[in-house]
Amino acid sequence: MIQIENLMKVFRTEEVETTAINDISIEVQDGEFVAIMGPSGCGKSTLLNILGLLDNPSGGKFVFNGIDVTNFRERHRTTLRKSNIGFVFQSFNLIDELTVYQNVELPLVYQKVPPAQRKEMTERALERMGISHRRNHFPQQLSGGQQQRVAIARAVVSNPKVILADEPTGNLDSNNGNEVMNLLGELNREGTTIIMVTHSQGDAEHAHRIINLLDGKVVSEKQIARQPKMKEELASAV
Repeated sequence: MIQIENLMKVFRTEEVETTAINDISIEVQDGEFVAIMGPSGCGKSTLLNILGLLDNPSGGKFVFNGIDVTNFRERHRTTLRKSNIGFVFQSFNLIDELTVYQNVELPLVYQKVPPAQRKEMTERALERMGISHRRNHFPQQLSGGQQQRVAIARAVVSNPKVILADEPTGNLDSNNGNEVMNLLGELNREGTTIIMVTHSQGDAEHAHRIINLLDGKVVSEKQIARQPKMKEELASAV
């Protein structure tokens, strides 16, 4: 799904040069759930922006779903991003003037999906996230957990190949945070690739693999052991 080799990102001003990403090489397989961790300023969000085709690297190679996108222009990145990537943010990033339904529908409007199909896809996403009963509410009328459900519905409405989540539970209490992580886990089990930036070790444990960054470099990777579902069910039945 994603391959990056010797990736670099350098920010330059007239007086300062800052290396945010320093020679990173990572592969993310189709259907994998990867958590990226590290202290503030280590390059997590910069890496996520590049993986989400919001920015280009300064050097190295980036292959997305078999396509070398390293030097794509903004127009080409936007086209590829619209139909392949969903985003979930810490601050929800919902549009206050739009209803829940309109917020979820918006990516399909940008993709020029026909109205009848748009309606079907939007209603399916709302139902999937358990938020249909709030379809006519505005974001400010919802709790934080409900707003994040709307944000996830918007992210999945166009059936993207990958979801990029940036601190998805950062503004939520523990109960709502657990619900959001369970939703992301369910989406992953259904086949969606998920890459999540987080400061929470508990959230990271939902992933298959944890990648730790420091000063723009990968300093460690940890594979998370998963028990087969049947064993878990037998254990709970004993």
